[in-house]
Amino acid sequence: MLFTTIASLLLAAGTAVAQTPSGFTPAVTSHLDVYYGSTYITPGLMMKKSAVAKQPVIGVTNGNLTGKYLLAMIDIDVKGSGSTGRTTVLHALLQDFTPSSQKQNGTTVLTSTATGPSSYFGPAPPAEQPLHPHNYIFLLHAQPDGFAVPSSQRSVVQSRLGIDWNKFMADAKLSAPLYANYLNVQSGDNT
Repeated sequence: MLFTTIASLLLAAGTAVAQTPSGFTPAVTSHLDVYYGSTYITPGLMMKKSAVAKQPVIGVTNGNLTGKYLLAMIDIDVKGSGSTGRTTVLHALLQDFTPSSQKQNGTTVLTSTATGPSSYFGPAPPAEQPLHPHNYIFLLHAQPDGFAVPSSQRSVVQSRLGIDWNKFMADAKLSAPLYANYLNVQSGDNT
């Protein structure tokens, strides 16, 4: 009985801590609430391409947010050209999120009218053999006053391919992400 209780607590603790995929840096322990329609994203949830085509609603539960926030969404499992390695694609970099009075299932919704610096485009990983699910990571940062994409990062933000988020954070003088979450979409999912 004691072993079962301890094992359950360890499993729950591991689940509560892992808001980013294993091995991803920066690792984040605070959960970003992400909703696609009425579907609540738990870390690592497998989703259909059609279900994630439109920008999600984001927010936090039990958080005390003030100010502005920057949201990044990054696919970390893109097959590199001419190699077996993986690279990244920036699926969104949206600024000026602020807490709203809206609630969704207890979540304080964050809203923004900004469509950039890089607008949202939904996951659509190409077919691969063997099938390879792609991890799409959401990272929420406090947005510095006067935020602008650093000149050293403009090209990669515009092309979206190969963004090194740790380098972007350093160049943009961003602090560590406050909240994160991630989902999976199967390669070749055409639905």
